[in-house]
Amino acid sequence: MSIVIWADGRLCGPGDPVVTAVDHGLTVGDGIFETCSVADGHAFALTRHLRRLARSARGLGLTDPDEDAIRAGVEAVLAAAGPDVGRVRITVTAGPGPLGSNRAEPGTARQTVLVLAGPVVRSAVARVVRVPWVRNERSAVAGLKTTSYAENVVALAQAYRRGADEALLANTVGELCEGTGSNVLVERGGELVTPGLASGCLAGITRELLLEWAAEDGLPVREARAGELPFEVLDAVAAGTGHLSLSGSIRNVVPVVSLDERDVVPGELSLAARHLFETRSAENVDP
Repeated sequence: MSIVIWADGRLCGPGDPVVTAVDHGLTVGDGIFETCSVADGHAFALTRHLRRLARSARGLGLTDPDEDAIRAGVEAVLAAAGPDVGRVRITVTAGPGPLGSNRAEPGTARQTVLVLAGPVVRSAVARVVRVPWVRNERSAVAGLKTTSYAENVVALAQAYRRGADEALLANTVGELCEGTGSNVLVERGGELVTPGLASGCLAGITRELLLEWAAEDGLPVREARAGELPFEVLDAVAAGTGHLSLSGSIRNVVPVVSLDERDVVPGELSLAARHLFETRSAENVDP
């Protein structure tokens, strides 16, 4: 299927101009975004995604996006999309601005809001590699979902060159942090443990829901304590004494079956977490 585009209150074709060349999101990456999976024609967990979009906006110093307009855009693209639609992407930028990093004077530029719907390819497993670059947990944009994605593009390209579909990064103090577009969970000692937000990782919606649902279901899933998950914990996964899963809005929860181009075995808790998330997400499209 082709991608369906909504911009400025109307549906647009793929060749229609939708942003100016001086949009600050285009010139310097001054924007935020969210990606929702689509289930039965509805954007999954849309309310939580919009809540995080607003948090990212505040973190960048932008005003809160117009939630009503975005919801209207989501409804419009899903109504126009074909049956194989798998994702909705919401992008908000600071709007037109100078060519440098400074923004337009307050009140002189209107935010650019785009909503797109398109297909997606899903896999029930993940293959990952470690990469040498790090997340800066002290960055001004740590934990924000911004459109400044060049670091992720470079890291993911290396993963693909090595036959993987995700790259795993440490932070500046050597802790396991996250993937380029996913949170990570380490299975060891009868628990699934995910890096805490202080590590610099994104507060993933799937991660958030899994922590909540696991607590309700009695599945041992929790956040790591400070220093509990050094990057070297992945050595245990490679050695077969630990296991690994990824979570994300398109992946949901999936076990890792390859680390650094070597096969690894999914853990029982990782498989149980995948089953729990699939079951609970099917019960409520906007939990």
